Amino acid sequence: MDETKLMDFVNKAVGDAGALLAGSMVVLGDRLGLFRAMSGAGPITSRELAEATGTAERHVREWLATQAATGYISYVGDGRFVLPDEHALALTQETSPAFVVGLFETLIGAVHATDRIAEAVRNGEGMLWSEHDGHVHTGCERFFRPAYVNYLTQDWIPAMDGVAERLEDGIAVADIGCGLGASTILLAQVYPRSRFTGIDPHEGSLEAARKEAAEAGVGDHITFERATAKQLTGTYGLVTFFDCLHDLGDPVGALRSAGEHLDADGAVLVVEPIAADSVAENLNPVGAVYYGCSTLLCTPNALAQEADAVLGTQAGQGRLTEVAQQAGFPRVRRVGQSPFNMALEIRR
Repeated sequence: MDETKLMDFVNKAVGDAGALLAGSMVVLGDRLGLFRAMSGAGPITSRELAEATGTAERHVREWLATQAATGYISYVGDGRFVLPDEHALALTQETSPAFVVGLFETLIGAVHATDRIAEAVRNGEGMLWSEHDGHVHTGCERFFRPAYVNYLTQDWIPAMDGVAERLEDGIAVADIGCGLGASTILLAQVYPRSRFTGIDPHEGSLEAARKEAAEAGVGDHITFERATAKQLTGTYGLVTFFDCLHDLGDPVGALRSAGEHLDADGAVLVVEPIAADSVAENLNPVGAVYYGCSTLLCTPNALAQEADAVLGTQAGQGRLTEVAQQAGFPRVRRVGQSPFNMALEIRR
């Protein structure tokens, strides 16, 4: 037994335990406005932070110490703590590509299902996204939305062949797996002449999406329907799958259905979690998060459906290309990426 190697692993495990708790601490800081109050405030005491946020000082004192121990904030002595500007950007600016709070919220929701997933692993069954804790739904939207805000209409769609021009002139668009509607609403805001249909099987998410669309002033050219990709009706110039194709039990069938409802010049935009084409290439911090999400969320959701081709969260462009070609789309081209996503244009 190599005692040094053993203790190195134990120290890593303890660090990972702290990281597990860090997720809850980040969500607390976001929920209570602690990060926002610290942003730009300089060194601050627990009493000053509690007064600024209307919270109880004794609780805040422990939270500050925890955050300092993990390196999310800095302890400067004399009971004072400071939130570095760079950390504040990632913890308070919801439209920044660096924003990470949504990821933590997704994960603390996902771990609620640990017991249920343990049973699923034993019996081979699955678990639908709709059955997960609500943090999963809101957190996922907050995690992926910054990429859509910063890349979707600025980079990804303009890189597609003629799609931006068609959207500006006005076409019908189907957004499959729209969830809370972040992608659908953003597209509707930028392309007011087009008509958008958000499709998702989870009625709770659709209700929230309808409310958000109305508040954003785009409810007149968006409709949200409870359905799956295979239940798609109508004809569209663009069909989109934002971070959801890998969650489907039959991704080939979903893409095939999309193809059946495209007009003559129609295209499909598939946005998926960034991944290389082999496990070895994905053994990095982003891969660790995505493989964990795949174990708790994405793979169980697919297995709860038809489970014809369970892609997992780290499918990679090569595997996604195979799926597209099986669905009748010979042309697959990467049109952009972000730190957490890749965008693929798929055409017949």
